[in-house]
Amino acid sequence: MLPRLLLRLWARLGANYPRVVLATQAFASVVVAIGGIALLTLYQPMDAEQFWVIVAVSCTVIVFNNVVDFSVVHRLLKPADPWLRGDRSEDAAVAAWEALATLPVDLGRSPRTALMLGSVVPITAFITVYLGLNWYAWPVLLAGGGVVLMYGAFLRFYGIEIVLRPLLEELSDELPQAPAMSVRSIPLRWRLFISVPAMNVITAVIVSGIASDGPARLSDLGVGVLAAVGVTLTVSLELTVLLSRSILDPIERLRDATDRVTSGELDVRVPVVSGDEAGELTASFNQMVEGLSQRENLRDAFGTFVDPDLVDKVAEGEDLGAEDTEVSVLFLDIRDFTAFASRSTAREVVDYLNDFYGLVVPILTRHGGHVDKFVGDGLLGVFGAPEHVPDHADRAVAAAVEIAARVKERYGERLRIGVGVNSGPVVAGTVGGGGRLEFTVIGDPVNTAARVEETTRHTGDDVLVTEATVARLHEPWPMQARGSVRLRGKPVDIRLFAPQAKPAPRGDGRLRPPTGSHRVPRTETGRRRRP
Repeated sequence: MLPRLLLRLWARLGANYPRVVLATQAFASVVVAIGGIALLTLYQPMDAEQFWVIVAVSCTVIVFNNVVDFSVVHRLLKPADPWLRGDRSEDAAVAAWEALATLPVDLGRSPRTALMLGSVVPITAFITVYLGLNWYAWPVLLAGGGVVLMYGAFLRFYGIEIVLRPLLEELSDELPQAPAMSVRSIPLRWRLFISVPAMNVITAVIVSGIASDGPARLSDLGVGVLAAVGVTLTVSLELTVLLSRSILDPIERLRDATDRVTSGELDVRVPVVSGDEAGELTASFNQMVEGLSQRENLRDAFGTFVDPDLVDKVAEGEDLGAEDTEVSVLFLDIRDFTAFASRSTAREVVDYLNDFYGLVVPILTRHGGHVDKFVGDGLLGVFGAPEHVPDHADRAVAAAVEIAARVKERYGERLRIGVGVNSGPVVAGTVGGGGRLEFTVIGDPVNTAARVEETTRHTGDDVLVTEATVARLHEPWPMQARGSVRLRGKPVDIRLFAPQAKPAPRGDGRLRPPTGSHRVPRTETGRRRRP
């Protein structure tokens, strides 16, 4: 019921909600003070007039403290004001969350806390003088007042947390996924170690006054406080330690396991050691991690059929709808493969292709491209989609030259390939229907790359690139011109070039990708490594 009431107040009061509800807590302070004075009547007789005079003086001091307190609250809430007034930017949300989440602790650290603690001294001194008590009654009253003050402080701390919860719940939906926040709060362990003994002391003092055989005396209050503190620091402390371990140990194990899951360990399991809420939470955590592990296994398996970049983007909720972009396309084909397939078994053909693609695909991926599709004994590689890179032409040429060199190195004259590279504007996105989609690029540059690959059979080159690709290179590449060629199905001639291997900078005979080539690091499974 209380959460619904607070939500209604938040909806009605809007930006004024935190200040209004925190200001009304002054009423709770007055109630606690009256309750403390009523407790005093169990130990010190007084008539109605004396009671109400003491109440009036005490409440006057408390109201003054709350006025000072409200000025501190107003200052501490200022960072949250932009969000409270409608600014829903990420920076405003982070600032508001930090201000509201740390308000109970910051309020306790403010100078008003010392003022509140010090107010017990004049109040108890007034009571001593007004009731005509002996001077040694004042320390006893001071101890009793400290008990009441402690109760009021705990009530206020937890009350502030509760009334601010609707704001923090709404803010949590607007925070970034991994906010870098330094939140000041009191750990659960210290809350238990302070709150439980404090409640024991307060309860013991009340019970001592009520359960007395005859009229209690003020000296009994002092004895009751001392006895309650003694029992709390001995017998009760042991139970408090056991309670804290019972509650916090499962939470700490879950926190450690969560950190390990965040770092990528999905084989983490937390032992279920109880049948209470902590045990249910632990079992739910294990089920959640098991589900995450299964999803990651499926994602890895899916990544062997679909480019890992696409798997990541789909998993992250990115829109892969059609968009106009500029790419470089690499079309590769094995020459005379039909003759080989006709004299080989199907198993031999599959093994041969798997070995070939096992060499070619990692090279293409390392240079920043992805396999758009396998076409029998060839493949279509794309650079610049879905991940946009400005040096897509450099990457495509570098990949084509290295593929040709590595294929010749492994297979010699047993296998020849042709590679055509072209660049230009395409439409990149998902196409399909009936529940089946495929990410691909569509446009004339794709067809042109296939026609350029066909031309390698006539020129004898392993790799040919178009003038459009050469024009988009960010760095010079040694080229041999092959003149203008009329490609099949094209209305105009297209100039072609045969790229040559760049000299290795360190003289080790290996080809190097263009300077500035960059690839997001990947794990062994092929997924992008999260920073």
